[in-house]
Parts: sequence; structure tokens; C-alpha cells
Amino acid sequence: MVDMKAKPFYLSDEDCKWVEETIAGMTTEEKIGQLFFNMGSSRDEEYLKMTVDKYHIGGIRYNPATGAEVREQNRILQENSKIPLIIACNTENGGNGACTDGTMIGQQTKIGATRDARYAYELGRMSNKEAAAIGCNLSFAPVSDILYNWENPVIGLRTYGNDVDRVCEMTKAYMDGAHTNEGFCCAAKHFPGDGLDFRDQHVADSVNDMSCEEWDASYGKVYQNLIDNGLEAIMAGHIMQPAYTRHFNPGIRDEDIMPATLSPELIEGLLRGKLGFNGMVLTDASHMVGLTCCMKRSEMLPHTIAAGVDMFLFFNEMDEDFASMMAGYENGIITEERLNDALHRILALKAHMGLHKKAKNEIVPPVEVMEQVVGCEEHKAMAREISEKGITLVKYKDEDVLPMIPSRYKRIMIVSVSGLSAGVMGTMMAKYMGGGKKSPAERLRDKLIEKGFEAFIYESPLDALAKRAAAGEKVDINMYFAGKTPIKDFVENQDLIITLVDIAGGFQPVARPGFGMSKGGGEIPWYVHELPVIVIGCGQPFVLADIPQARTYINTYDSADQTFDALIEKLMSGSDAFIGEDPVDAYCGLWDTHR
Repeated sequence: MVDMKAKPFYLSDEDCKWVEETIAGMTTEEKIGQLFFNMGSSRDEEYLKMTVDKYHIGGIRYNPATGAEVREQNRILQENSKIPLIIACNTENGGNGACTDGTMIGQQTKIGATRDARYAYELGRMSNKEAAAIGCNLSFAPVSDILYNWENPVIGLRTYGNDVDRVCEMTKAYMDGAHTNEGFCCAAKHFPGDGLDFRDQHVADSVNDMSCEEWDASYGKVYQNLIDNGLEAIMAGHIMQPAYTRHFNPGIRDEDIMPATLSPELIEGLLRGKLGFNGMVLTDASHMVGLTCCMKRSEMLPHTIAAGVDMFLFFNEMDEDFASMMAGYENGIITEERLNDALHRILALKAHMGLHKKAKNEIVPPVEVMEQVVGCEEHKAMAREISEKGITLVKYKDEDVLPMIPSRYKRIMIVSVSGLSAGVMGTMMAKYMGGGKKSPAERLRDKLIEKGFEAFIYESPLDALAKRAAAGEKVDINMYFAGKTPIKDFVENQDLIITLVDIAGGFQPVARPGFGMSKGGGEIPWYVHELPVIVIGCGQPFVLADIPQARTYINTYDSADQTFDALIEKLMSGSDAFIGEDPVDAYCGLWDTHR
């Protein structure tokens, strides 16, 4: 059983009394409801009231919206819930993980490149100050994974690097910063640790295949450090860890090894037993194939709780999932003891947050607090400072290329390279997230023009042919492949080329650059010995794997305006202006990327 007076809850006798009396006064349906985190599908008041009245949910994680919309949603939920709710957000990189108008402070990898834990602290403090201002109280952060495999498709920029000590220092700093906000808590993820497998648990099995000794010295060290310093919650990933599973269950068959979300060996044996974690455990999202492929959903729901997890993310169909969890309790998959333990951890976390001491209409801060905090200038200034310190000159073989100034390179061609298609869903998301705004290449072009350059965006011959065809012209694509552009003509059209590679993280496999069918055109930088070329990765930091010929390579880690402002200042100042240090292996462990 949980010790509610011990770390991380530290409840008083009065707090413990509230937990015990609340549980004693709950119906069986209310107890089962507390196990669920809902992913809200609507902000309609009737729907929100229904989720707390009919399903008695213990927590919610919601879809993106403005601060005002999220705050109003949270107000309705807290004022109508019998028991205060845990309201979570994904503030991994800033307040934009709590609301769309929140401040993106900086990607975790970008902060890792600063080598300064103060920025991780400020990320935790500022991100969750904005989240708390709209009524959130739990961050699904810090991401505590270590990126050992550049082909891992899940972590990408969601890591402080590949150095265990740095990840330890910065995850703790983030948590300490978050804790400066009264009653605000953290759920570190993704236990037992992502960053090794090349597969994505959204769509396949995922494995952490370290030995017990290797795990202890890496992921175990990170989690132990957080636990020792007061981490309240941990998100279990749909990730298998065979070595420790076999350690706690030597006779287990391979086919019976489960991801952490279904593994009593990993939750009760490793996390609660060996690491001594007394806090709350929740699952990662329950629609991910790394979980759903293990057993029928109706069986999987109660088995997560039986394995030692306390809260389940998220409903598929509410009536169906609620009935499955209830059936798991009634048929003994979830024992009375295990249900009671989970409820004590859930309510102890709520008491630790101080939710039980506030009136329902006082849990969510006033509108004025949101207006003062969300997107405030102090947080934007921190984002600019992190950009200044984090941008990294990874590779610099032609050491006379910089500084890039108009008197040396007046005409700059920008070649925009995006990621390989992620299918229909990826296309839809790109369209939805784009919102009609200018592309990174367009924004970089405009900023360079303001600095006195004649900057323009490259249009491939194939794109030009497509436009002519769309206009009704008869075109012969074979003529493009039959012709060859003279090198002299290509070189004379510009003084320097920027290859801007904007690849967001995505589903399996790891996002990679998508090049056009170039034949002497500019899509692929074949011309690194013909012209000065600067390759810039403004998303995933592993562009060198696909463009190993790059002689000058920079990682900006994002394409925010303040990042591009800092980038241009550095390009115009020279190589010494770049002070970020590669926190991952941007060379991808390949010998030819160093050439």
C-alpha cells in the first residue's frame, strides 16, 4: 500500500483523512471512474458535465485550443466534478503544450545544446506557469528518455541528449522549475525508457533491450534521480524491457513478456520495488499498437491496473471501456486491494496538489491571471535567449564560408526540403497545423531580404512543369530528363545556397528528407564543391545521415521566428558566434558524415 505521508505526497493527517473519507463515500462506479483519464472530444458544457456525472473521471487531457477555451473547459469540469480533477498538459517544450497561444520556450534538445541546466529549469517554470494559469495541474513531462539511436522515431527533439548525466541534471531542473508553481506536479515519461528501438510504439512493438546493468547505469539513473527528488507521477510506456522482466520472473516465456503498461515485473518489481517509487503511475495513450497488440482491449484495460498502473489513458468508446474496466473488477482481474491502492495514489496526488482545500470555483485561476501570464514578454525573451545559446554549428569543413554578409554573398538561393510523406494522416496534419501561415523557407527569405540580401526560394524544374501543365500547356516530362543544365549557368545564378531541411517528428519510420527527382537541379546539394552551401536542420537534428556531403551544417532545432533571427545574426557574425554544442550524435554514428 502507498504511504501517503512519505515522498512524494507528504500528506498531513488532515489530508489523509480527506483521502480515506472520500474513498469510503464513493460508489463502485465512482471508484472505477477515477481510474480513467479522458481525452475530451468536445468543449460543449453538456458533454463536459456528462463526463464527470456519468463516468466520474479522475483526470483529463484535452485537444489543443486557445488559453481562453481551455480555461473555460477546465472551469466547467472542476465546478461540476464531485472530486477535483487532475488536468494534464504536454508542456515538454513550452506553454504551447497547454494552449495554442502559449509560449514555445525551446525544444528539449535545443536546451541540451546550451549545456546550461538553468534553461531546463526555466522551461519547467515558465511552461507550467502558463499551464497553471488556465487550470492545468500536471505536466506529462519531463521527457526523460535518452537518445541512443538516431533512427528512433518517437523521441527526436524530445530529449536533453545522449549523455546520462546531462539528462539527469536537466530533467531534475525541469521538475524543480515546474514545482515553483503552487500545487503543480510532473509525470516523467516514458518508463522504462525510449530512445533505443528504431520502431515506434504508436504502430508496433517497442523494446528497451539493455541488460539490467546497462539499464541501471542509464535510464535507471535518470528515474532514480527524479524519484529521490520528489517526482509525483510516472507515465509507463508501451515498451518492453526483457532483461528486468526476466530478472523478476525468471521462468517467463518470450510470448508472455509485456510492455511496462501491462507488466507487474516492471511496475511492481522494478519501479516500485527496486527504485522505491511511491507515487502515481499512468499509462501512455491506450490506442497505441504497442499496447493494443498485446490482447483484446476488453482484457487489456483491467490488466493495466492489475499490473500496478493507477490511471488509464484514454477512453476509446466510453460505455464500452467503462464496462470492461468494471467487468475486470467484478471478475477479480483487479483485486479489491489493487483498486484500493490505485485510488489512494490518485487521491493522494490530488491532495498533494491542494485541490481538496479549494472551493470548486477557486480551483481554476481568474481570467486576469491567464491574461497576464500566457504568452507574456518574459517568456518570449527566454525563448530568444535559448535560441541564442542553443543553435549549433555541427560541421564546418569550409572554414572560410562564414561570415555570410551581403558584400560577399548578395544572391542567396533557399532550397526548401521537407520530410518524406507520412501518408494521408501526415498530409492532413501538415495542412491543419500549417493554418495558411508562411513556410519556414518563406520566413527565412523575408528575414534575409530585410538584412540586404537578394534571397529567393528555389523552384524545381518539375514544379515549373507541373504549373505549366496545370495552366493547360502540353508538356513533355521526358524533355526534362533528357536535358542537362550547364554547371556554369547554375553557378552564375546565385552566390550561396541555403538548404533548409524542415523535418518534424512523426510516426514510424523516423522522419527523413524527401528529395525531388533531381537531374542537375537544386533539390539535392550535389553542388557543395561548386558553390558555398550551408545546410540547416530546423527540425530533426539528423540531416547529415541523408546529406553527408554537407560541408557546413547547422542545427537550429526549430523554425520559430526568434530562432531564425538568432541564426541570421550568427551567420552574419561568423563561426565564433555559434556557441551551442551538439547534445546528440548529429553525425548519426556514420563515418562518412564526418568527411
